[in-house]
Amino acid sequence: MDNLGIILAILVFSFIVFFHELGHFSLAKLNGIEVEEFAIGMGPNLVSKEYKGTRYCLKAFPIGGMCVMGEDEEATDSPSNFNNKPVWARISVIAAGPVFNFILAFVFSVILTLMIGYDAPVVGVVEEGYPAYEAGLQSGDTILRMNGKKIHIFRDITSYNQFNQGKETEIVYLHDGEEKSANIMPKMDEESGYYRFGFSSSGYSKANIATAAQYGMYGVKFWIDTTLDSLRMLVTGKVGADQLSGPVGIVSVVDDTYKESRQYGVFNVIAQLLNIAILVSANLGVMNLLPLPALDGGRLVFLALEAVRRKRIPPEKEGYVHLVGITLLMVLMVFVMYNDIRRIFF
Repeated sequence: MDNLGIILAILVFSFIVFFHELGHFSLAKLNGIEVEEFAIGMGPNLVSKEYKGTRYCLKAFPIGGMCVMGEDEEATDSPSNFNNKPVWARISVIAAGPVFNFILAFVFSVILTLMIGYDAPVVGVVEEGYPAYEAGLQSGDTILRMNGKKIHIFRDITSYNQFNQGKETEIVYLHDGEEKSANIMPKMDEESGYYRFGFSSSGYSKANIATAAQYGMYGVKFWIDTTLDSLRMLVTGKVGADQLSGPVGIVSVVDDTYKESRQYGVFNVIAQLLNIAILVSANLGVMNLLPLPALDGGRLVFLALEAVRRKRIPPEKEGYVHLVGITLLMVLMVFVMYNDIRRIFF
């Protein structure tokens, strides 16, 4: 792989992780919680400096990061101990990591929309011989809903079709200011092996600040919905576990994207990298909110139970659950890394 592609991948992934940990760090400091260490990367320290009670570290392996707060169960007399803070303060600290990921994805999405425009769900070409043409859809119609799902950008239409192949769909659309609907059964395109409705996008429109903010938000929602739909397919067995990808896979995707886009100039490279960064940041936010032990979502479950019960779950029991979660997570990471390496080199 090209060295510059690898470097770009590491920089993109490291910055996203840094911003996630910055969320935890910022809310911890805001709530007066002791932060023992704030680190980017994993493994031994390359650079380390202590400032106002916090050790800031840059570690050898630029994947991952951590914000280590004072959570010593024996330090119960310390007012800055994480566990001595009100439950809602602790919830804000844990939730801040994923929330910062969504904020970062939104900022990147606004920048990207200002650069390339937005894909409003407006019909461009309607192909004869396909169901959309037979149902009466015309160029210039705006797609509003598909089987009740609101459509904000044309990518929503593409994603819906991808996750609902061959499914009859009620399409609600706007034609000359009048709302209409049609039940459409997509048709198999033998050449591509893909079910299609038979209409395409009208293209991208230039954005101003207001539309960039609006469609930037839609872009983030698109990737959040795509992540959730992918998880549902994984749980239901429609997608195999061997299709999961991790940091090594991200490096490979960024490298391939860089190689393919660099021939079109720096502008195209930046746009493609921003698109990947939006996906990864939104994906990281969603995955960390899953109610699984060892993840932010798992910790939020225990804190929510504490808020309801007005009594903390015994620390030793919570610790045992998170230990099991970390063990399973490490096994999953090894499995995902094996898949990534197998796909790239074999």
